[in-house]
Amino acid sequence: MDGMLSQEEINALLNSVNMPSYDPAPVTILDGGLTDAEKDAIGEISNISMGTAATTLSQLINQKVSITTPTVSYATWDSLMTEYEKPCVCIQVYYTSGLEGNNILILKEHDVRVITDLMMGGDGTQTSGEMTDLHLSAIGEAMNQMMGSASTSMSSMLSKKIDISPPTASLVKLTEIVNARDIADFLTGTFVKVAFKMEIGDLVNSEIMQMYSVEFAKNIYEQFMSMTDESSKAAPAPAASQAQPAAQPAAPSQPAQFSQQPPVQGAFAQSMAAPNGMYAQPAPAAYMAQPVQNVNIAPVQFQPFMEINNPLLKTENIDLLLDVPLEVTAELGRTSKSIKEILEFSPGTIIELNRLAGEPIDVLVNGKYVAKGEVVVIEEAFGIKVTEVIK
Repeated sequence: MDGMLSQEEINALLNSVNMPSYDPAPVTILDGGLTDAEKDAIGEISNISMGTAATTLSQLINQKVSITTPTVSYATWDSLMTEYEKPCVCIQVYYTSGLEGNNILILKEHDVRVITDLMMGGDGTQTSGEMTDLHLSAIGEAMNQMMGSASTSMSSMLSKKIDISPPTASLVKLTEIVNARDIADFLTGTFVKVAFKMEIGDLVNSEIMQMYSVEFAKNIYEQFMSMTDESSKAAPAPAASQAQPAAQPAAPSQPAQFSQQPPVQGAFAQSMAAPNGMYAQPAPAAYMAQPVQNVNIAPVQFQPFMEINNPLLKTENIDLLLDVPLEVTAELGRTSKSIKEILEFSPGTIIELNRLAGEPIDVLVNGKYVAKGEVVVIEEAFGIKVTEVIK
């Protein structure tokens, strides 16, 4: 033989050897393509950003707003239609800088009515009637302020500028897949759902949802982790800061009777002195000999109190409402009639009102009496000339 093995002999040798098998470490992948680490990071980012948004909403409606820790899961349009109350209000938020994509917030119709009523100066109980463009415009402005502050928080976390376009609000019935395609393309498949429990004083105990595509969630996670890695690399070594206190010179020895007592001055020191004089106030020269160490002192900062019952003290927030449209009504007068008298109405019937001729008419904004005025004619249209503003 020439010392060479044939292919059949090589195959026989390989088959007779028990090769160990190596299985890679298991990585948990959730339905939808995110790992556990990505899910936790998305929940933490959403928790911080929506916490800032809750503070903004609290200042806007002058009510205590609480948004709890989120729950991150996956959903489809069919599961959303089954679980969530119908109809609901859908708010779309598009990112114009820093991030590419959009997310969608969903609120219950009742919650939107409460928020808009509080924004317009009500007590949050006027929730009946039909959802109008006025409600959608008001909740859109509220979400603009909330998501703007949330974007600021994300800018701090990701160390980059993040901007959004003005959110758009619409009433959605959650009935069929056509609605999902009209709102956003990613809603036709599996998407990420972040659910928060939201409480507004004693008026709302509900849920608000934030939804975005899996690709958008992965993008946020990657940017968040890259910033975390850069921060850990840039952090200084703690050894130098820990070794520095050891280089401080030892304090000079003090008299034994004062070695365990801090400096005490004034009448308080005299009142604390014992009869035997052990803790009597020392001479000023003894305290001047104390060693002086360099200590970094920063002023203490307190969070402002959020609950302010007097709405007159919240005038600095009026800029947040300047773009909200209101309904202005001019009331010429009123009267009361029985059903029989109303049924007798016909063309030419004169209805006498409870206002004298020449008396100023009332001007109401959203049903609230705000001013008095006179009727004027501007070209071919009637107008109101305000003569007195009611305070």
